Amino acid sequence: MTVPLPTSVYEINSMPERERESLLSVLIPRRFLEMFAIDPETFRNDEGVRCVRFVCPEKMPFFQVELRRDPGDRDAAYFLDVSSTAFGQMEISFVIVNDPDGDRFDIDVDEHGQDTYFGMARRNIAEEIRAMKAGLAPGQVRRGMKAMKEIVAGWEAFFGRLGHRFFFLEPLTYNSAVLYERSGFQYLHGGEEMREIDRGFRPGGALLPRLDGSTPFRMPGQEKTVRGRSWAIHDGILDRPWESPKMVKTIGVHAGVYTFTGEGY
Repeated sequence: MTVPLPTSVYEINSMPERERESLLSVLIPRRFLEMFAIDPETFRNDEGVRCVRFVCPEKMPFFQVELRRDPGDRDAAYFLDVSSTAFGQMEISFVIVNDPDGDRFDIDVDEHGQDTYFGMARRNIAEEIRAMKAGLAPGQVRRGMKAMKEIVAGWEAFFGRLGHRFFFLEPLTYNSAVLYERSGFQYLHGGEEMREIDRGFRPGGALLPRLDGSTPFRMPGQEKTVRGRSWAIHDGILDRPWESPKMVKTIGVHAGVYTFTGEGY
C-alpha cells in the first residue's frame, strides 16, 4: 500500500523522522553535499560528523533545513525556512547561501554587536562599504555559491512531488527580486514598483540624479548594475522604504518577466 505524501507543512512535521528527512533532502542541492563531502543518506562528512540539520517542530507552521560545512562554522552554507501561509499554501520564508571559504563581512551586526537583521533594522556602514567593494549585494555576509538554478530546481522538485502547482516567496532585497525573475518567478504584488524603479534609474528618471556621490552607496554609474541599484535602494534612495514584492513560481514554467534593463548584475 502506497502511503500518500504530505501536502502541508503540518503534515511534513508530523512524519516519522527518517521518512521526513528523506523527503526534505530534495531541497538540498546535491552539489553542496559533494562539495563538502557529506553523505546524502546519513548527512555526515568524512569524519562522521553530521552536517545537515532539519528543524521540524510538530504543530508549527514552518520547517527549516540547514547545512554547514562543519557544525562549528559561524554561518550555514545553506539555510532554508519554508512556512505555511494563512491560506495553507507553502512559501519560501527565508534562504541563505554562503561560501564558507569566502571573506566574512559583519553587515549583520553593528559596532556594538547588536543584530542589524541584515541591515534592515540598523546598519553597519563600514562593513557594508567593505562588502559592496568586494562585489557583494545588500544582505550578504559572504559571497554566494552561484547555485540559484540548482536551488530553484530543488524547490520545484520538492513542491511538485507534493502535488503543488506553484509556491511563493518575498525577496528581501531588490537584487534578490531580479535574480528570482531570471529564475522564472513572476510578481503577484510589486511588479509595477519594480518597473518604476527601473524607469527611475534610466535617463530622465527621478532616481538617476540622486546617484550624486553624496554617500558611498550613491555613486554615479551604479544605475548600470543590479547590485549598484540595490545598494542605493538599501541606502534609502527611493521616496519610500523598500517593500519586498510578493512573487510566485509556477512549477515547470518560466514566466519570462524582466524588470531590469541595465547592463549586468
